[in-house]
Order: sequence, then structure tokens, then C-alpha cells
Amino acid sequence: MRATTNAALGAVGLATVLIIWELAAHTEKLAKLSIPPPSQIPVAFWSELNNGYWYKMMFASFSHYSIGLVVGSVLGVIIGILVALSPRVEAFQAWIARILRPIPPLAWIPFAIVWFGVSETAAAFIISIGIFWINYFAALSSVKCVDKDLIEVATAFGHRSHWARLRKVILPAASPGILNGLRTGLGQGWMTVIAAELFGIQGIGQRMIEASGMLNMDVVILYMLTIGALYGLTDFIFVRLQNRLLAWQK
Repeated sequence: MRATTNAALGAVGLATVLIIWELAAHTEKLAKLSIPPPSQIPVAFWSELNNGYWYKMMFASFSHYSIGLVVGSVLGVIIGILVALSPRVEAFQAWIARILRPIPPLAWIPFAIVWFGVSETAAAFIISIGIFWINYFAALSSVKCVDKDLIEVATAFGHRSHWARLRKVILPAASPGILNGLRTGLGQGWMTVIAAELFGIQGIGQRMIEASGMLNMDVVILYMLTIGALYGLTDFIFVRLQNRLLAWQK
């Protein structure tokens, strides 16, 4: 019952925003800002669909997003766990992480172009950087926050090797934090996709730049909504998977 009520409230909230947007878009001030009403978006979508652009750009973006997501997530989680398990390694790399972490993924674009050219690999590289740091710190902090008493109990019950304690105690206890990091990385990846495509790589970002150059702002908003829908879909799937993986906690 509560889920139905929440869904209904969400639908009403969305409908309210669309109505306000539609009415406001016809005012003189917003008309000067080239903000199209939502009623124009389905027309733009149908046009992009018929021309073959929408599928082409969506799958192009999803392709390098997926590569960057997997690479950044896997490396971030593994390295974060390994660093958390060794105080000396953590101390050794502490300032390296402090220096590199604040550098935004976009700052790596010149290197991506030099190393990989204007290619999907370059876009995936840029996307993976932002995702890496989110998962790295999530895994690092999650493992460090595992109750030391649990580890001592596991040792007392015969799990004396590092691998046994990691598999039986540390990873299960740290999994909620690690999974939250993975979920945050899903959103960060989509935020970086557009920027990664601005230097000529085929995808949603490139199409948005082309459309804005011709003042087709309805097309720009269409692809903004496409990014939102893709994130919503990936987040929904991940949450369902997360709930199954953490079902043992309930």
C-alpha cells in the first residue's frame, strides 16, 4: 500500500513539474531563453528516432560508459580493499591519493587524446577515473570500519589466514559500504559521459553539442532526459541486485 502511495505521489509530482514547465515555457521571458515546452520533446524524439540518431547515440554512449564503469569499479574496489588491509601501504600511498583525487576527470582529456586518440577508449578512460576514486574510497573506508572484534572472533574460530578472514568476515561486513560506492559510481559515470564526448567522440554529448549549435534546444533537452532515463534504469536494476546480495542482513 505504501509503495503504491509513493508511486502515485511521484507521478503527481512529475506531472506538476511538467505542467508548470509547459505554462512557463510560453511566457516571454523563458521564450527568450530558448527553453522549449515539454510538449515539443516527443516531436523531437520521434524525429531523432526516425533519423536513426537516437539509437545510434544512446548505444555509443552506453558502450564506453559500460567499459569505464567496469574498469573504474573493479580497480577501485580491489585497490581500496588491498590498501585498507595494510596500514603501511595505506600510509605509503596516502599523499599520492590526496594529490590525485581532486583532479577532475576532464583534466585528463589531453592525456586521453594523446594516449588513445579521439576514440571510445579515450572516453572510457576518462569515465573510469571518476568512478575509480568513488569506489576506491568507499571500499577503503568500508573495510577499515569493520569491527575488529569480529576479526578476532573469526581468528579464534580457526580462520587464521588473511584470505579466510577476508572472505568470511571482512567482505560480508564491508559489502553494504562497497555496494553504496558502486551505486554512486553509476551516477558519476553518466555525469562524466557527456563531458567525455565533448571533444568529438560519438555519443549523446556530441549530439547535444551539434543540436545546440543549430539552436535545436528541444533535441538538447531530449538527450538530457535520455541520460536521466538511462541512469534511472541502471540504478533501478542495481538496487534490485543490491537488495538480493544483502538479503542475508534482514
